[in-house]
Amino acid sequence: MAKIVECVPNISEGRRKDVIEACVDQIRQTAGVTLLDYSSDESHNRSVITFMGSPEGVEEAAVKLAKKAAELIDLTKHTGEHPRMGAVDVIPFIPIREISTEECIALSKKTAQRIWEEAKMPVFLYESSASAPHRQNLAAVRKGQFEGMAEKVLLPEWEPDFGGRTVHPTAGTVAVGVRPFLVAYNINLSTSDVSVAKAIAGIIREKNGGLHCVKALGLYIEERDMAQVSINMTDCNVTPLYRVVELVRAEAKRYGVSIIGTEVVGLTPMKFLIDSAEYYLQLENFDADRQVLESHMLK
Repeated sequence: MAKIVECVPNISEGRRKDVIEACVDQIRQTAGVTLLDYSSDESHNRSVITFMGSPEGVEEAAVKLAKKAAELIDLTKHTGEHPRMGAVDVIPFIPIREISTEECIALSKKTAQRIWEEAKMPVFLYESSASAPHRQNLAAVRKGQFEGMAEKVLLPEWEPDFGGRTVHPTAGTVAVGVRPFLVAYNINLSTSDVSVAKAIAGIIREKNGGLHCVKALGLYIEERDMAQVSINMTDCNVTPLYRVVELVRAEAKRYGVSIIGTEVVGLTPMKFLIDSAEYYLQLENFDADRQVLESHMLK
């Protein structure tokens, strides 16, 4: 069977459709990869692109995307709710089939070197590709964002892995690395008070003693005049979606607030949705491998 790698780059543009399409076209026009999904958020001013393919195809598509994003996106003019440090902000690789994490790490380093050489964006390696433990967490790498990165890279512990102590003047820097499946999940609240979302995010996130494998921010979504708990779930086998929903629901009640909807950004493995369906439907003795039709079709 052929080796398959998934790639989920995030670009710092969610409003200008022509720029988004020009970036996504870099994936469409690359042999050996398949575009699976892309979605944009105007308030975040960010787009998430998902594609998969051969290691060679994924490498080429990622480099082409970085070059196009650096050409078209100027972070000196960029504003949005989501933290960012680069025109293409992060490029994660996920091993899917017949390829090891170690092979993907090698692929991420080769891609990172090409991005520096061809797009002139300095690169930090993160997650499993990180060159030091303090660089594993994307939030730590991104801290300071684009505006503070020129000063940050002068610190000995924060010199980029590729590109030296420099920052692209308009495209910033990018994080490249290998990680497991991550589910980007937003919970929308029945309030416009962002302080409520921030308080809830602080309670549920792992680094504050909350749920394992959960990262969270409280954001204000202007076009809907609502507060949002924006979550990255790094391992839904450890903390399932329904557990996050129920904790957010309980905490929101303290403020007289309810959940008005949730959003999955990009793709998610079917198992994580089935786990939540099993919980909410209170299914007894349920066997997803035996009782879900698609499970038989995909064998």
